[in-house]
Amino acid sequence: MKSGFVNIFGKPNAGKSTLLNALLGEKLAIVSSKVQTTRHRIKGFLTKPGEYQIIFSDTPGIIEAKYKLHEKMMGAVKSALEDADVALLIVDVNDNLQECDTLFSSLQLKVPALLVLNKIDEAANGKVAEAEDFFSGKSYCRKMVKVSALHQHHLKKLLHAIVELLPEGEAFYDEDDLSDLPTKFFVSELIREKVYELFEDEIPYHVAVLVNEFKEKETLIKIQADIIVQRETQKAIIIGERGKMIKQVGSLARQDIEKFVGGKVFLELFVKVRPKWRDNDLFLKEYGY
Repeated sequence: MKSGFVNIFGKPNAGKSTLLNALLGEKLAIVSSKVQTTRHRIKGFLTKPGEYQIIFSDTPGIIEAKYKLHEKMMGAVKSALEDADVALLIVDVNDNLQECDTLFSSLQLKVPALLVLNKIDEAANGKVAEAEDFFSGKSYCRKMVKVSALHQHHLKKLLHAIVELLPEGEAFYDEDDLSDLPTKFFVSELIREKVYELFEDEIPYHVAVLVNEFKEKETLIKIQADIIVQRETQKAIIIGERGKMIKQVGSLARQDIEKFVGGKVFLELFVKVRPKWRDNDLFLKEYGY
């Protein structure tokens, strides 16, 4: 039996969350084309009884901290570095390879690392070969695997390479467990994902979601959540004319939440203004950061 912590690191938008979801076969991490979508360290468990248990961690993309929120996000990366048994270093093959190398070198890894060349389905001519040549021989690269997380190409090969590097040991969690995070966390993330989908670049980065009520009744689950913004103008944009946009957020989020919890959901959303919440320790703690 093998078991261990396999933590995913990379630049924003390299495909870390898409890879986590693809490996688990479940949507645990929200995904969007906008950078800095992932704000927490999200653990997901992949267990093959009697053979292995992999505790994957999706981490925020590594950035320079500009707010206390960013500091919390980089704290999640630091904790993932400290308990990793294996590191997955994920690269978008069309990205700046030198920048990725600088980032990976700065991590000062003390555990074996697999370099994952992602988005091979979108690679420009010669980019995959260029990336393979560039990273081969790097001190942090134990092995290299080419994948498309989005289209789930070569994931079995990656999984085999991960299991080879895992230490021997008993499972940390029950085989039926998928994560150690509460359902309320995933509900708040699915709501935030819809804000990322529906609004222009500025709005999502000013948004947090707080689930105030999660009540399981006989026929449905009643959920009430607040969408937190920094300014009144942002509140007006999210509500929209005659409540059009907030209804759209709620409708799309409810569909995904129902898939996640496997039951009918009544979802009620409010928008609240909390100026400069991203730099306020009390607000950050209240919103789960």
